[in-house]
Amino acid sequence: MEDTQVLYRIFTRLATALGVLNGLSLKEAKALTRTHFKGHLFEDEVKVLINRINTDEHEDIEDLLDKTILVCDELGASRNYITLVKILENIAKTISEGHDQDEYKYTNSIVDRFKKDIALVNKKIPLPPLFNMVMESRSLIEWSSIYCLYPFIPKRIKGEGRPVLLVPPYLGDDYATSFVRKYLKSLGFTTYKWQLGFNMVKSHYIPRLEEKLADIYEQHQEKVSIIGWSGGGIFAKIMANRHPDQIEQIITIGSPVWGVMDMKTPVYGVLEFFRGKSLKERNERFLAELEPIPQIPITCIYTKTDGLIPWKHCMEAATLRKDIKNIEVFGSHSGMGANVSVLLVTANMLGTNIQGKKIRDVGSNIERYLYPNFWKKARRVFKARRAIAQVAKQ
Repeated sequence: MEDTQVLYRIFTRLATALGVLNGLSLKEAKALTRTHFKGHLFEDEVKVLINRINTDEHEDIEDLLDKTILVCDELGASRNYITLVKILENIAKTISEGHDQDEYKYTNSIVDRFKKDIALVNKKIPLPPLFNMVMESRSLIEWSSIYCLYPFIPKRIKGEGRPVLLVPPYLGDDYATSFVRKYLKSLGFTTYKWQLGFNMVKSHYIPRLEEKLADIYEQHQEKVSIIGWSGGGIFAKIMANRHPDQIEQIITIGSPVWGVMDMKTPVYGVLEFFRGKSLKERNERFLAELEPIPQIPITCIYTKTDGLIPWKHCMEAATLRKDIKNIEVFGSHSGMGANVSVLLVTANMLGTNIQGKKIRDVGSNIERYLYPNFWKKARRVFKARRAIAQVAKQ
């Protein structure tokens, strides 16, 4: 929460001021804000910030709203802002429940403006730099080296025959998911191909996927996990929103889970990525179904060196629930299907989320060195120790 503490400090003041504006005492408004942060990823830290709000004066809510949006804009686009939108909506709903809605027009206008401004902030996701596009060529090394590395990949997770459906990336077929399927089979999972040829990310695949999902569910008499790579993750999320009763969890690998919007990557002209008029048509079909966040466990695997899709598009609102995870890996977008760390995360999260089973995190094993998060933590520890040493010398 270190990077976003300023945002949560100003947002909790905004949420509390909304309560005070509608006749609640400061104590009641703070309690209401705390209630709506229950289950939030930073719940404990936010409670401390709320407790520090001690002014009885009516703060200018328009000013607080402007400051909150300004901080969001300065921090940059983030799917986690959706959590803040939902919290503010729920606070307004709680306040106005059982009353004439006309009395709360101003309150609702504040919430609507916040929602619209956040949407504008989230449209400012930068495109992948040209360097990342050039570095996509390393996927040839990733796909070649997996043949040598595969025998050494740890196989700790037990699949116990549980069903997993894999959906390939845009312009890819079932071969693209071959190593993921091979690895999961070796762990005991029952894997299923999508068997619809090359994935062109078209809506006519959806009815066939629904049939396949229903068949697998009927055959196993248990929920199915879906793994989608790139454009395949779009279908995984749509299926999860439509059929949460049949799906155990979804895992997306470098997938634009917000929808593709109007992004044009550096390879737009080369691959005709979601080309021309069809981009707009597909947006209209898919964006409405990609906005809701499925009520099942979600794992989003992404790489900041993605040369095809802006990496922020590949993350879900992890602050909304504790069963939503964003996990960063090293590597290219095109090589994620043959990336050792992707295979390990996929297996670990499948095992973790199935019926709430607890599996030891890969972060406790030797392969933790493969993950950016390990090195980030190591840098923080090193800086903290160096600071302590400098103080001790003084």
